[in-house]
Amino acid sequence: MDVHPRVALASLSGEADADWAREACGEAGLAFLGGVAVDEPTRTAAEGMAADRDRNEFLPADPVAFVADELDRLADAPIDAGVNVRATTPGAIRPVARVCAARDAICEVNAHCRQSEMCAAGAGETLLADGERLCDLVSAAGDEGATTSVKVRAEVPGVDLPSLARDLDAAGADVLHVDAMDSEGVVASVRDAFDGFLIANNGVRDRRTVREYLAYGADAVSIGRPSDDRAVRERVRDAVEEWFANERE
Repeated sequence: MDVHPRVALASLSGEADADWAREACGEAGLAFLGGVAVDEPTRTAAEGMAADRDRNEFLPADPVAFVADELDRLADAPIDAGVNVRATTPGAIRPVARVCAARDAICEVNAHCRQSEMCAAGAGETLLADGERLCDLVSAAGDEGATTSVKVRAEVPGVDLPSLARDLDAAGADVLHVDAMDSEGVVASVRDAFDGFLIANNGVRDRRTVREYLAYGADAVSIGRPSDDRAVRERVRDAVEEWFANERE
């Protein structure tokens, strides 16, 4: 993948829209909008999360049209876009994958959310323990022509992340977006198992954290909660560009 700079912005529930991505132009090369719940189980879960815990959630009447509109708003922006999608079945992810494919955007399957409502719906983190279904979602998105990413997390009991990475590679995942949690070294193990573009996430703030993940073999890093902080974005961008400039020498 040709991402420049090799800094991504990780999706933030109910906040990561086109305006948020535009603000980072020049400091990030890729922004994942969303997460967007696209089927009845995930939308019901998102509605409960918003009502019961006052969370921000994207809950448009037509989620697929919403994704198309947000991506169209970024058509002239100097930043690549992806959309983090919450879905439970291959059929649910296909329409939004087609929208992403038509706009050269990445369709990112969310296997990351750990909120109880989303897990009970059969989405998010629960997909990590149901590798066959997760691979089916990836294959469905790829069949629609979309460049496909999977957002995963480490430290889920019973989940062998490198083994899952191999299966996702075989299913056609182009990108693996790994939230390392407190197990940064897992990035190296995933790198050995996955041939595609690898993005490392969690605690990315400065030169030290950037260099740690890139040394483990990540192709890029992503910024989570502080993605709206220009100073953090600039520090991370500068560290990434320094790393790859030295690598080319």
